[in-house]
Amino acid sequence: MEFDVNLWTILLASSLTAAITGLGSLPFLFFKNFNRWWLGIFQAATAGLMLGASHNLIQEGAHLNPYRTFLGILLGLALIVLANKLISKRGEVDLGELGGGDARKALLILGIMTAHSFAEGIGVGVSFGGGQKLGLFITVAIAIHNIPEGLAIAMVMVPKGTKPWKAGLWGIFTSLPQPLMAVPAFIFVILFEPWLPVGLGLAAGAMVWMVFAELIPEAYERGPSGAAIGIAVTMAFAALLAFQEFVLVF
Repeated sequence: MEFDVNLWTILLASSLTAAITGLGSLPFLFFKNFNRWWLGIFQAATAGLMLGASHNLIQEGAHLNPYRTFLGILLGLALIVLANKLISKRGEVDLGELGGGDARKALLILGIMTAHSFAEGIGVGVSFGGGQKLGLFITVAIAIHNIPEGLAIAMVMVPKGTKPWKAGLWGIFTSLPQPLMAVPAFIFVILFEPWLPVGLGLAAGAMVWMVFAELIPEAYERGPSGAAIGIAVTMAFAALLAFQEFVLVF
């Protein structure tokens, strides 16, 4: 299918990738009640999804420029540690139905996903600068892996009191930088392209810190054994990679 690639094409494609993120909360429309053990498993599964996303980002960034990706990882680590300290110094924070530590974790994850979306938006715009086929391929790939990212957000928010539809809207909110960044990246490909691996590394570094500093320790606190947590992390990690590969192949 041939069509003219213009600013409206880029805006529509990147807006669709953002909207699809909200689909990640759909499973929680069918699951209402969660006991403490399952909350721990959900936390571990979220960690696995975020590790899978980090692996994907680092792989993409290293293919473009490994040194800038490495720089981005360190920058992402520094920024997430700083953000955590600033939020903690504010004392109690609220986010919808969430409060205290739950709200702090949700804010950190929402912030990480939003930063991640800036890099994805640049990726969409830059890819269309390389032609229609490449742009469509990258747009579909980003749209598909936005679904498990929306699921990761819902896994943190819904079991602790947020309504599934609200979690879906929060997921879409974190992806709004995609249409905001795709259009200027398409217009100024040469200017934006060198920053793409930095942005990918930044999001990956922040995610890895979140997994090991927050999600996995909290999963242990909720009661599952180390074996159960390890299985949940590994299965979620493998499921994300398999899902992406299956969709991209077919």
